[in-house]
Amino acid sequence: IEPGHVLAIVGPSASGKSSLVKSLVGIWRPAQGSVRLDSADLADWARNGLGKYIGYVPQDIDFFEGSVAENIARLGQPDPEMVVKAAIRAGIHEIVLTLPQAYDTMLGENGHILTGGQRQRLALARALYGDPCYVVMDEPNASLDEAGERCLVQAIRTLKAARATVVFTTHRPELIHAADHLLVLAGGKQVGFGNVSDMLTAARKLREARPAAAPAGNQAAGEAA
Repeated sequence: IEPGHVLAIVGPSASGKSSLVKSLVGIWRPAQGSVRLDSADLADWARNGLGKYIGYVPQDIDFFEGSVAENIARLGQPDPEMVVKAAIRAGIHEIVLTLPQAYDTMLGENGHILTGGQRQRLALARALYGDPCYVVMDEPNASLDEAGERCLVQAIRTLKAARATVVFTTHRPELIHAADHLLVLAGGKQVGFGNVSDMLTAARKLREARPAAAPAGNQAAGEAA
């Protein structure tokens, strides 16, 4: 995947999407093969120096004990301008301003309770903090409403324009159109890969051909009878 390219990963449940995503950011190490960034194995990168270049939105979102600003800044010393910039791009800035102490509102186990959509937007802001050049997201629109999904699509386009590399999984077709390439998984294996428009055209033709096959089969069966 080249800089400025966006890859969507799709497939049924248990097809291996989340496992692949965890390998792509170094949470899991592949038993075979390798994940390479700039031709270097991900496992060979210094972990304390690599984090600032990677944005990650997991499927199961957790926040640490700390303020909204500290969580967006990944528990580093928050840069107020960068925090607000990430929140605006994630479409959660206005929502944060309505919280009890705005960006100083405490999160975590004993902190303020966020809705599913708010958690997902805040996780996106955390991933976008510091303008990473490699962003990986696992079902980033699973809990988003229509407005939230529009913000997500715009964030992906902004990353693409900045020549960041973006990878995401999704079950919802609306997000696929924001990608350049489509990877289809089934049973832990690649069963399709290509340009999004070509892949969607092929899928549409396949769907159109299936209903046409049924009458022909019924007619043949009737003639045989």
